[in-house]
Amino acid sequence: SPGPGADCTTPGFLGLLTLSLLMYPVLRSLALQLHSAVTGSYISGTHSIAFINCLNEQIAKDIARYRDASPACLLELFKSSFLWNKAFPCPSRGSVLLLKTRTSKIGELSNYVRSIHPFEIPEIISLPIDQGNPLYLKWIEESVPRD
Repeated sequence: SPGPGADCTTPGFLGLLTLSLLMYPVLRSLALQLHSAVTGSYISGTHSIAFINCLNEQIAKDIARYRDASPACLLELFKSSFLWNKAFPCPSRGSVLLLKTRTSKIGELSNYVRSIHPFEIPEIISLPIDQGNPLYLKWIEESVPRD
């Protein structure tokens, strides 16, 4: 007769264990969203802040019109120096545009910026928002359309 724990090797148990492990990320995400809906708390990483270099204010205004981001913040005129195509350092002046949007929309934002930006390779860097003022994070949630 089989000893204790013999049932653990049955195909049904292994299938259930595998399914549970595969479903964990989905179930965790649903649980976080449910918790957020009930308590009004922010889910870390739901939104991101994008840093976009702009040659001038007009380019920044054009990018800031992106419909799936909250109002923009422009940090004006900085000096930088960089290598381009392994050439001597190129001095540059510009601004950095900060946009807040849903993390799921960063790809769309990047495509939009590349379509209108004059640089061959525009600088677009995003970081997920981990924490912040709950009222401000709620405002971003309400300002940026859902997917």
